[in-house]
Amino acid sequence: MNILMFTNTYCPIVGGVSESVQRLKRQLQAAGHRVLVVAPRLSGQPEHETDVVRVVAMQHFNGSDFSLPVPIPGQLYDAIETFEPDIVHSHHPFLLGDTAARAAETYGLPLVFSHHTLYEHYTHYVPGDSPRMQRFAKALATQYTWLCDEVIAPSESIRDLLWQREANPAITVVPSGVDTAHFARGDGMVWRHRLGLPGEAFVIGHLGRLALEKNLAFLAEAVARALVVQPEAHFLVVGDGEAGHVMQDVVHRHGVEGRVHFTGRLQGQDLIDALHAMDVFAFASHSETQGMVVAEAMASGLPVVAVAAPGVREVVLDGYNGRLLAEDDAEAMAEALVGLADAGWREALGQAAQVTAQAYDERCCAERCLAVYRQAIARGGPFTHADDGGWDRVRGRLGAEWQMLCYRGRLLRHLVQEEWQQERPTWWPSGRQGEPGLPPK
Repeated sequence: MNILMFTNTYCPIVGGVSESVQRLKRQLQAAGHRVLVVAPRLSGQPEHETDVVRVVAMQHFNGSDFSLPVPIPGQLYDAIETFEPDIVHSHHPFLLGDTAARAAETYGLPLVFSHHTLYEHYTHYVPGDSPRMQRFAKALATQYTWLCDEVIAPSESIRDLLWQREANPAITVVPSGVDTAHFARGDGMVWRHRLGLPGEAFVIGHLGRLALEKNLAFLAEAVARALVVQPEAHFLVVGDGEAGHVMQDVVHRHGVEGRVHFTGRLQGQDLIDALHAMDVFAFASHSETQGMVVAEAMASGLPVVAVAAPGVREVVLDGYNGRLLAEDDAEAMAEALVGLADAGWREALGQAAQVTAQAYDERCCAERCLAVYRQAIARGGPFTHADDGGWDRVRGRLGAEWQMLCYRGRLLRHLVQEEWQQERPTWWPSGRQGEPGLPPK
């Protein structure tokens, strides 16, 4: 099968979507399939890429780690037609996601969309962040699903949320895969020696982008309280980002900054060794669709203490492979972390965590993704305009533009309805004549 992927984030960017796309691509190619990725052009990217087409992009958009691709579809057509794809897989609902939809419609190909991100949690990266912008972000992703033949949700929570938002109901749950065998092999003493941590010290850990949407002020507060109760404990933080100083302020206020260690961003074996230097993994984000780092931590043999949130509550089973808290309660989280200082209980939960992680092995997840591709192709059959004459190709492109115009119209109607529901007077009865209706599907 020839699989054409579009993603707004790709290597050398370190992040959930970038890692997911790279792992899926690697596993699909290992299974004998051909994959072509369309991604932004980035500084530090590999010099020679035979299976990636790069487009111009604005890097570090609005001071974030994200890039803003500037797609020029005309420059992609030659590469796409040479590749002769059987299916198009979009990993975003905008920018290169729009280009993916145009390519699928132009060449008569099935379109699959992976809903990796809860975009309403990321609107602070956009100038003019507001509740209105958050409603727009939700509507954008929801309406995009109606352009697609199949939608992939990384967890049951996100599938149910999309159904609740009246997205395209053709949704299959396929988690982003983790190389479980690789994460199981690490040497925790490497980082303990490097940081001067005693071999027997109880180490609470965290891995991820230190971003505002990750609820890190709360996490730092809970861990700091645990460190106060456990004078020999340490906190190991892997990652960097704008929220790092917020965490430092919190631990300084509790007087435990001397036992908090920031490694910065790590990759490869360094990252895995850092995970193995931890005894328990702490996680508090509400913005995840799956919590891939939770699966990575479990594959490393770590029990997880986390807040129940979409994408996390399916992975962390309270009392089996970690502790799951119903809400943001810093004292309760601190108590749960301190409880895992008991080596016997911690070992039992860690063994269960490794069993849980096997369900998220990247080879298994790639096979489930292939099943979605085959289902999408079987519904309509692969048909390409790539070998058609000039008029048929033009007709395909016109059809793509019409499809995108209809999509924008549905999105606009949805937003009008959202604004009406937010701003109409309380005395206005529901369903009164003149009230905007739901967008057609």
